[in-house]
Amino acid sequence: MSNKKDFDEKYEEMLSELQIELVQMQEWVIDSGKKIAIIFEGRDAAGKGGTIKRITEHLNPRYCKVVALAAPTEKEKTQWYFQRYVPYLPAGGEIVIFDRSWYNRSGVERVMGFCTEKEYINFLQTCPEFERMIISSGIQLIKYWFSVSSKEQMKRFKGRVEDPTKGWKLSPMDLESVKRWDDYSQAKDNMFEHTDTQFSPWYVVESDNKKKARINCISHLLSQIQFEEVEHPEVILPERVQEKSTDRPSRSIYNYVPEIL
Repeated sequence: MSNKKDFDEKYEEMLSELQIELVQMQEWVIDSGKKIAIIFEGRDAAGKGGTIKRITEHLNPRYCKVVALAAPTEKEKTQWYFQRYVPYLPAGGEIVIFDRSWYNRSGVERVMGFCTEKEYINFLQTCPEFERMIISSGIQLIKYWFSVSSKEQMKRFKGRVEDPTKGWKLSPMDLESVKRWDDYSQAKDNMFEHTDTQFSPWYVVESDNKKKARINCISHLLSQIQFEEVEHPEVILPERVQEKSTDRPSRSIYNYVPEIL
């Protein structure tokens, strides 16, 4: 685009059109009983959250859920690794978005030493089998990796430090990742080598430009789900029936929020 204003206008226009398609896609998923699971992975501050927010912004939250699990409890650490994720897989008519997923084991757990070498190797060996079972059960699994450069990541980290509304986004793990860039790169490459399969491929989203990443990812997501527009009966609002006389309590008996604007 010729300048930032033109780019921003084009972005808003395209985003609006894509979000309408997302609503149509969800209506089809609900109507057809399809099951969609979407994984968002990538480096810290790569733009996953912003993209998820734009995807879900106008969707029905009853049928579209975002799963962002906290660190496992002591009990969960003793379970089969994939066990804590299974209850969140979609039922018929649902879309589930994993804001980070079972791939924590091959990323932060591997780099930070939160799992053993045996647990790590076992994950790489069994993850494709787990995903094959998910897909064979009728769930469509779509995996996105958000890629950001080290320079852009540092810029975004600094922005979080300076913005009082974004301080919560800067965790100790984020700060540690600054020092372990190469370790995370190696972990990502090894993960792709074992889990970028023909039946469950990874799709890489270049995300140094957040707005481009959002448009590209949403457009690709829509292309992966072969949906059709669901026909709805025409909605006709009825005429309001106004009672001739009503005896209602005085407004003075209620507590109202003060108006400051």
